[in-house]
Amino acid sequence: MTGVQEAPAYALLADGTTVRLRQAGPADRQAVQRLYEGMSPQNLRLRFFSVNPASARQAAERVAGGERSGYRALAAEYDGRLVGLAEYEVLPGGSTADISLAVADDWHHRGVATLLLEHLADAARTAGITAFSADALAENHGVLKVFHDLGLRVTRHFDGPEVHCTVDLTEDETYLNAVESRGGLADIASLRPLLRPGTVAVIGAGRKPGSVGRAILRNIDDGSYTGRLFAVHPEAAAIAGVHACRSVADLPQVPDLTVIAVPAAAVAEVAEECGRAGIHALLVVSAGLGTHQSHALIDACRRHGMRLVGPNCLGLANTENDVHLDATFAARHPGPGTAGVAVQSGGLGIALLDGLARLGIGVSTFVSLGDKYDVSGNDMLQWWESDGHTDLALLHLESFGNPRAFSRTARRVARAIPVLTVDAGRSEAGRRAAASLTAAAATPTMTRQALFTQAGITATRTIGELLDTAALLHAQPLPHGTKVAVVSNAGGIGVLAADACVDAGLVVPRLAADLVDELLALLPGGATASNPVDVAAAVGEEQLEACIGLLARHGAVDSVLVSLVPTAVATATGEDLVRALTWASGSLARPVVAVLPAQAARVELLPTAGKGTVPAYSDAEDAARALAHAAARADWLARQPSAVPKLPDVETVRAKDLATAYLEAHPEGGWLDPQTTAVLLGYYGIRQIPWAWARDGNEAVAAAERIAGPDGRVVMKAYWPGLVHKSEQHALHLDLQNASQVRAAHRDLVTRFGDRMTGVVVQPLAERGTELFAGLVQDEVFGPLVVFGLGGTATELLADHAARLAPLTDLDVHDLLTSPRCAPLLYGYAGSPAVNLGALEQLLHRLSRMAADLPQLAEADLNPVLAGPHGVTTLDARVRLVPRRPHDPYLRRLR
Repeated sequence: MTGVQEAPAYALLADGTTVRLRQAGPADRQAVQRLYEGMSPQNLRLRFFSVNPASARQAAERVAGGERSGYRALAAEYDGRLVGLAEYEVLPGGSTADISLAVADDWHHRGVATLLLEHLADAARTAGITAFSADALAENHGVLKVFHDLGLRVTRHFDGPEVHCTVDLTEDETYLNAVESRGGLADIASLRPLLRPGTVAVIGAGRKPGSVGRAILRNIDDGSYTGRLFAVHPEAAAIAGVHACRSVADLPQVPDLTVIAVPAAAVAEVAEECGRAGIHALLVVSAGLGTHQSHALIDACRRHGMRLVGPNCLGLANTENDVHLDATFAARHPGPGTAGVAVQSGGLGIALLDGLARLGIGVSTFVSLGDKYDVSGNDMLQWWESDGHTDLALLHLESFGNPRAFSRTARRVARAIPVLTVDAGRSEAGRRAAASLTAAAATPTMTRQALFTQAGITATRTIGELLDTAALLHAQPLPHGTKVAVVSNAGGIGVLAADACVDAGLVVPRLAADLVDELLALLPGGATASNPVDVAAAVGEEQLEACIGLLARHGAVDSVLVSLVPTAVATATGEDLVRALTWASGSLARPVVAVLPAQAARVELLPTAGKGTVPAYSDAEDAARALAHAAARADWLARQPSAVPKLPDVETVRAKDLATAYLEAHPEGGWLDPQTTAVLLGYYGIRQIPWAWARDGNEAVAAAERIAGPDGRVVMKAYWPGLVHKSEQHALHLDLQNASQVRAAHRDLVTRFGDRMTGVVVQPLAERGTELFAGLVQDEVFGPLVVFGLGGTATELLADHAARLAPLTDLDVHDLLTSPRCAPLLYGYAGSPAVNLGALEQLLHRLSRMAADLPQLAEADLNPVLAGPHGVTTLDARVRLVPRRPHDPYLRRLR
């Protein structure tokens, strides 16, 4: 049980301080001894149960003993100093380890011990350890609180002045929530110098106008920044009226935030100078850093505990009253408001800021993430959740550093505020090198959409659509469903609006007769009210206002879309229908949107009679898509969060042993043979149709006689390592009815494939049922993805699949079953019997569990899966393993 040497990691403490975590060893003898010798007698007594001068030396010798079976030591260090130590040593039996903790006296109550324990527990799980045990003095309230607050199940046994603690290392939602909460608090603390700095210095603002650094300095100075501002220049005493110092070391006080706008070659050196000065945050707008320069920059930030935005970015802004910081080189200051914006592309950032400004939607915080070396969308979501100002989050992310952690954070934040994003990168071709159907189906688009859907993120296709939806969510309440009433003063535009709603997935229902009668009583002659509601060209303000109010209050629909064009009738009578629309929508519980084809802007927010606004679009398609996004968000919020179910009869340990044994024999990985595949699936209770293995014609005949169904018919499939698409290669024979046909089929396969074929699989001919497909693939970035849809030979042609990221909750499985176009087949289509949905749900949950248990599981294809009223049976299965070490996406560490 020798520990695996891990690369050092950086992580945040509760106060936002960055520490370095690494494996301790022989080189740490003196550092460990100094750690213990620096403790007070009281803390030494709590650690060793007595004050013995030899204890420090003995503890140092234990760590210096080096790597050995069943022992591991993790060190936490800051600026080269050892500030914390955590150790475990496996007890007899191999599944429990005794642990010890030590933290320097001046580093107590900052989360050092908790952080070390999280990382030590992760290493222990990888080594097969299931529990920690520790003895402590009952008066050692500090360490007992550390154990209690971990989020893991802890049992205590008191024995006089001592207490024995056992910590179950099983990860569950309680533990993940505790880790997430600690990580969020630490993250927010680390971002304060960046987003709420009391002092800012700009390095790289030249004396001549026109440079990026000069533009940022001017924007900060002109933007009513409430803190102190300095420039750093080796020669100038002042730049654009701002006091300048020759170097960072000469600044009269240490800035919270430093803006770096120097040439790429100088960035790392300047960052190192900032770190030595004690600066906590950097904004690097410089672009063009090479690989070595990039590594040097991030290394300086990590060693000195500086958070970093950029490089290659537009800058950042915070419009809060006590900050007023505009550290961007955008042409206009962002207006104050409640929309949080984070983008990777500076150009898109400018477009979003301009679009929001045109709508009158102000910004709380804007961050251009650029190349995203450090601060990410995940960081910003946590900031917006806690800042007390943001009620709308807009993201543009071209990449994900830790998508599973991002998804977990977004899922929580999206319940409090809408989170919108642009789904960029959809045009990338599928996995061209994919060896299996699952990998081929799991395109980047499908994977990203799975993440967004599960996390409750509203994903749009363009910046324009993002602004359309933001306008609606900012201005109007959410609809309770998808039913829309379309109102127009011209029949043609009403029809187009209704078509746009249906195309967007909304419903334009026929209105009930009593409601139609009420509407017609309000409207002028010539009006129709079946939906779309044509109020006629002669409609007046009061009539239109009453019509909209009746529809929005009645309950027959969930939202109202009003499409209006200017008419000579309204002009002649002085009626202002747009004014009537805004007055009508001022205090309604259901959303009202306008479509004004004569409007020049794509979308505007029109003031209502009260303090609100109503979104007005120039195109009905834009309005309908925005309404559809709002309805989808309302549906997601209405769902009760569900959990990953516990599964009986899963043999995780044996499955892991199988994967380990296979990869020891096949270090490069590969496709499991049919026998091993069947054993692995059996460990997860995944049922396969009976089958037999045959190496020659005689064995094939014997197998057919042994496993044939009541009608005596069988199927024969060729096998060799790497064979995936049997149908395409004509490597199977169906409906074999007697021994002679079995022999002939075997001869045919041998003739065509020769020595490549290592044997055949013989199965009884399956009964009729719905042919489905289920599979999973380990995405290098996103983790395991479960794919489900139509199976059989048409599955690739029709590409009718849905996907969700594992682990799957009950809601995820429900969505998988209902999302594909083939979903009606599962519920009894055209008189056919419904399939056993419970068995199908179990299959997907078990696939998800297998993926979660086995990081080595690269791909799995179950195709076809035969589903019927009595159950679900896998007819063909392929599984590929690759060497891959487990990685906990929720372990607290900086990228």
